Amino acid sequence: MSDNPEKFLKQANLIAGEWVAADSGETIDVNNPATGDIIGTIPNSGREETRRAIEAAQESFESFRKTSVLERAQLLRKMHELILENQETLAQLLSMEQGKPLAESRGEVGMSAAYVLWYAEEARRTYGDVVPSPWADRRILVTKEPLGVVAAITPWNFPSSMLARKIAPAIAAGCTVVAKPATQTPYSGIAWGMIAQMAGVPAGVVNVVTGSASQIGGELTKNPLVRKITFTGSTEVGKLLIKQSAATVKKVSMELGGNAPFIIFDDADIERAVAGAMAAKYRNSGQTCVCTNRFLAQSKIYNKFVERLAEESDKLVVGNGREEGTQQGPLIDEKAVESVESMIEDAVKNGGKIVAGGKRHELGGTFFQPTVIANAKPKMRFTREEIFGPIAPVYRFKTEEEAIELANNTEFGLASYFYTQDLGRVFRVMEGLKYGLIGVNEGIITTVEAPFGGLKESGLGKEGGHQGIEDYLDTKYVCIGGLGL
Repeated sequence: MSDNPEKFLKQANLIAGEWVAADSGETIDVNNPATGDIIGTIPNSGREETRRAIEAAQESFESFRKTSVLERAQLLRKMHELILENQETLAQLLSMEQGKPLAESRGEVGMSAAYVLWYAEEARRTYGDVVPSPWADRRILVTKEPLGVVAAITPWNFPSSMLARKIAPAIAAGCTVVAKPATQTPYSGIAWGMIAQMAGVPAGVVNVVTGSASQIGGELTKNPLVRKITFTGSTEVGKLLIKQSAATVKKVSMELGGNAPFIIFDDADIERAVAGAMAAKYRNSGQTCVCTNRFLAQSKIYNKFVERLAEESDKLVVGNGREEGTQQGPLIDEKAVESVESMIEDAVKNGGKIVAGGKRHELGGTFFQPTVIANAKPKMRFTREEIFGPIAPVYRFKTEEEAIELANNTEFGLASYFYTQDLGRVFRVMEGLKYGLIGVNEGIITTVEAPFGGLKESGLGKEGGHQGIEDYLDTKYVCIGGLGL
């Protein structure tokens, strides 16, 4: 088996089972963020191509919705097998277009396969109900049915697993999909179309369109044939998609921005907390929605935690993600580097102290040093804004109540973490935090078996767990009378 990523480097849209270019023939270059090299091109598609993809999905839905759950489960199991058979190839492709270390890419592709297998199993558990009737001569049924065409819009930071969490439950439920991967990392998204074809998924069930976000997104939200929008990305774009979807009253699932607090109490196991902090902060160079945005350390252990975090941050191996041993790859583009630099400048101006990193890496390009900033204050920009880079600001707090208040003082509510060895405190803090995901003495908590999704302005709906398939189903109530009972 070859691990050459070009095996899955398809430079075309998938519409109704056919690989096609943009109508205009225009293309968009795709760069490797580690080297700056152009990997290839993708179609610069717009409304017309998207409309045809939606119509193909609708046509396929009419037959696909009638397939048995066993048939759909078998298709998903085949997709699961194909992903694992090609795990190294897909990981190489992912690292090439996104920049993250191979170890992380292998993990993401493995997680993608796990989501597919999970929903192969959940397909057979979309139970309805027989409800006790208040009428002696009637019977009441509650049934679950696939809702229709699903539009899936995904970001560049997890280009494989974000689509896994959308395509897999859609197929499991009997829906069809039009996917729009990010233009910066499109090939891992296009690969889903190839995997679906290889597995024997009927033409039109999975469609992939690349190109203009505004035109493709505009058609997906406007077109009445699309019955659900599932989006992972910024809160700003999510709000726009919700607004645009309102005219046709689509079902929406939104996994949006975060501002994750990571609280270290005085009684925490410091070494365990530092290990969790490294994982929760620097995964994918800090470019994830669940990455720690704010470290909150209690007064007694503040200095020790800052010292140890800085020591470990300085040890991280920065480099090309496709080189073995790399622990942190490049940022996605120059704009991301400038944003990180701007936040560091703001922090220093407002009294922050750089204790590790703080500037571009000697490798050049978009590589950046893992950075720890002590004396973080509420007036600094990253208190309110999502960092999306390798900056670890550390704030000081005195009491448990203050920590909860600081953690919740944001419009976001996606992920949060805290470290303590006090069992009572575990429950008090857990119940006090307004977040959809909470890690207690753990820095990496995402798993296919559990529901993933935020509170407040971090989103709507859940992905993963048994809850993840519900948003792809319509619930019907059927009252049957005239039974002569």
